Amino acid sequence: MLIETPTIRPGTPEPVQDSTAPAATPRRRHDDAPDTAELFTRLSALEDGPERDAVRDALVTAWLPMAHRIAGRFRDRGESIEDLRQVAALGLVKAIDRFDPERGAFESYAVPTITGEVKRHFRDRMWALRVPRRVQELRNKVRVARRELTQSPGSPEPSVAALAAHTGLTEDEVSAGMEALESFSTLSLDAELSAGDDGYSLADVLGAADASYDTVIDRESAKEGLRRLPERERAILYMRFFEDMTQSRIADRLGISQMHVSRLISRSCARVRDEAMGQRPVRRRTTV
Repeated sequence: MLIETPTIRPGTPEPVQDSTAPAATPRRRHDDAPDTAELFTRLSALEDGPERDAVRDALVTAWLPMAHRIAGRFRDRGESIEDLRQVAALGLVKAIDRFDPERGAFESYAVPTITGEVKRHFRDRMWALRVPRRVQELRNKVRVARRELTQSPGSPEPSVAALAAHTGLTEDEVSAGMEALESFSTLSLDAELSAGDDGYSLADVLGAADASYDTVIDRESAKEGLRRLPERERAILYMRFFEDMTQSRIADRLGISQMHVSRLISRSCARVRDEAMGQRPVRRRTTV
């Protein structure tokens, strides 16, 4: 529908404004920005006590609609609006307590204070998987860029290169931000991954610890200690643990007693074990 603007022809008298009509009043930027300059002046002059608490409560009541409006900007992000309003109200109280009336208007100070409190709530409380703050900031930049690049209907999902060009980030940083998009909420291990009758949960596909890994670690840790053993001790350990020879057979082959073989095996194993555990064997000093 076209709205025609009336034109005034030359010589036509201009309409006279009714003097009885109420004068136009300047509009506030927001309906929830009350004039509380006098209350803040009183608050700054009062000492702690019931009167100061009453003035402070009056300020909180007056500015609470503004805090609720700011909380409403963050709705539909996984947190209930009631909880967001509570967080914004806490930010409002902090702003009132810290505000200095001589430094300007309260609204210009309160808005960033309350907004920062709500953002801090999301950063510290709403992440199911804790990630560094830098990665959280990358996530926010990637999320905003994806929304801006897909505003037009039918726009394809932007690639990593397109997101990097739009945000000024590197492709690695964009990839880190995209991974963080999935970290805001976690998936239960009991969640079913298949919709069929043979459905299985995420826990069913997780591997278990392999006991062979411990064997590999122990063997690699013992290698260096075995290399440091004298040749005869290495031969005794090889015959005992790799060729499965008894101590008597080893003693016969080397021409020593079985008791001496037993002592050599015990001493060599203890030395290798101590070195593998990062402990050097203590040498006893002998006095002459």
